Amino acid sequence: MHSDVLPAAPATIETHTIDPVPEHQRYGSPFSQFTLWFGANLQITAVVDGALAIVFGAEALTAIIGLLIGNILGGIVMALHAVQGPNMGLPQMISSRAQFGIRGAALPLVLVIIMYLGFAATGTVLSGQAINLIFGFSAPETGMVIFGVLTAIVAIVGYRLIHLVGRVSTVVAMVGFCYLAWKLFAQYDVAAAFGQKPFSVATLLLAIALSAGWQMTFAPYVADYSRYLPSKTSAASVFWPTLLGSVSGAQIAMTFGVLVAASGANFLKDQVGFMGTLATPALAVVIYFVIVLGKLTVNCLNAYGGFMSTLTVVSAFNNGRKISGLVRACYILGFILASLIIALYASKDFLNYFKNFVLLLLAAFVPWSAINLVDYYLISKEKVDVPALFDLHGRYGAYNGVALGCYIAGIVVQIPFLNQSLYTGPLAVMLDGTDISWIVSLVITSVIYYPLAKRKGHQAVGISD
Repeated sequence: MHSDVLPAAPATIETHTIDPVPEHQRYGSPFSQFTLWFGANLQITAVVDGALAIVFGAEALTAIIGLLIGNILGGIVMALHAVQGPNMGLPQMISSRAQFGIRGAALPLVLVIIMYLGFAATGTVLSGQAINLIFGFSAPETGMVIFGVLTAIVAIVGYRLIHLVGRVSTVVAMVGFCYLAWKLFAQYDVAAAFGQKPFSVATLLLAIALSAGWQMTFAPYVADYSRYLPSKTSAASVFWPTLLGSVSGAQIAMTFGVLVAASGANFLKDQVGFMGTLATPALAVVIYFVIVLGKLTVNCLNAYGGFMSTLTVVSAFNNGRKISGLVRACYILGFILASLIIALYASKDFLNYFKNFVLLLLAAFVPWSAINLVDYYLISKEKVDVPALFDLHGRYGAYNGVALGCYIAGIVVQIPFLNQSLYTGPLAVMLDGTDISWIVSLVITSVIYYPLAKRKGHQAVGISD
């Protein structure tokens, strides 16, 4: 596919949206996936996620082990999605049209957009606090607005700048968190944090769910950031840097959160403020900058993926495909404005919102991920008819009842196993509060979808490379 054509110099401001990236415009190294996902994970919200394992009853070592297991399991799923990027040259969620149909994909897409908004809002809350502390602003909304502007600039410039921010964030975060870990061990009796509670299977599984959920919520946009790699890029060279970057970055941050919370530090009442006071007064501003840069990396992913998911939904109903740079910028700005409004509302009870948000997201994205991966790797054998993804009358059609039915079933089957603040299922009660809903959904959705999709033969026969 255009193997004799040299890659074109990429534009400063990205022009591609949901359209396929031509082979002659592909560029980059798979190692960029490591730095992007390491930087996106080694940040303060992942620290909060790790601390939650302690808040909800886990012993420190149990929490660390559980978080590691969940990061690996969820990271494998996430990295399998990343491999699809170079093959198709498309954003992740538009490939869902191959399973759900051109318009049927709107159902998981709407939920994905809500996910992006939620994470963008939580990131805006914490980053706004850090910016206010750096510059001494008194109004909470000032820092949030500044952070929103920074996010808009990076997201509008697009792919190249997002990866650059990821590389810078990787280096800065590694130095910053090493320093914070040193200060934590110097100021708190970290060793005494271990063995305070007995081992519990329920809290182990909760820790696994927290980190697996964290990793799997990246799955709906991970291919967005590998789609510019040349199509000849091997699957392994994309899979391993993505997995190692995402898992190692998240595990370092979450382990730090476990140690902070288990050591009795007053972290959860003022996450940003605590990180600053842990440092010396002279370096507190530097730590706040580390927080802002880490959140900027992942917030740009949310805004960038959010606008493309929104465009994918809209284009399914107006038969659109290409949009102007101005319209593209308006989509991004609209998304950021919506996330800012949510942030201003949610900031008073950030921790509670975040915990419920992460766990609830698993119910929506596990069955989507199961269907997408089973279809891509086992049904269509990594072949997708790209032009048909934009054709209502093509092989994928407007709606795929099999995929939509399995997706809904994958959500419903979780209900008895859910252990949420708003609802606890009867089977979760029988399991002493253990939430295994995501495991049940992953297995059952895959088992149901595979034979039905195979029998339908919707995508297994005659698909061009």
